[in-house]
Amino acid sequence: MGLTVLTGGTRSGKSSAAVVRAAQTGLPVVVAVAGIADGDPEMAARIEAHRRSRPAAWRVLEVAGVSPSEWLAAVDPQECLLVDCLGMMLASLLWGTGDDPDRISPAAATEVAHAIVDALVAREGETIVVTNEVGWGVVPAYPSGRAFADALGSANRRLVDAAERAFLVVCGRLLDLKALPTAVPRTDEGV
Repeated sequence: MGLTVLTGGTRSGKSSAAVVRAAQTGLPVVVAVAGIADGDPEMAARIEAHRRSRPAAWRVLEVAGVSPSEWLAAVDPQECLLVDCLGMMLASLLWGTGDDPDRISPAAATEVAHAIVDALVAREGETIVVTNEVGWGVVPAYPSGRAFADALGSANRRLVDAAERAFLVVCGRLLDLKALPTAVPRTDEGV
């Protein structure tokens, strides 16, 4: 039992690896999802593809815009929790209100991201978290995008530091992050 993190880029195989890992636990599985189609046909197709890739017996919690402290109570420690994905969960909590996205300060975004991580790390029972490495792409041209990328990057690091198992998924291959040399010390870098 413990925390497993799967991180990587878009279409790297993170979700597929998470489904395999969850099935291997032999436990009943609860999937926490935060994706919302909201009139976007392409996003609706992505959500449906994820739904079809999971066994029908798995219970799904739609958690968009809901604090983990609220929905985690519905997951028994004897169930495997699969969070797919941390980035969508963070985005739904930051922008689910419909407020102007650029009103969210970097500090507030990081605070929300760390609260999610703290709640997941504190959970008893098998937990598998899928997350994105957003910093590998173009730096967003707007303040809220940069705040999101910074917050998710910081949250990912906290999550991997606390995880029992952590993998970088690249081109469908899992690289064991816990087997790598010592982590770089944390600093409060700016830029």
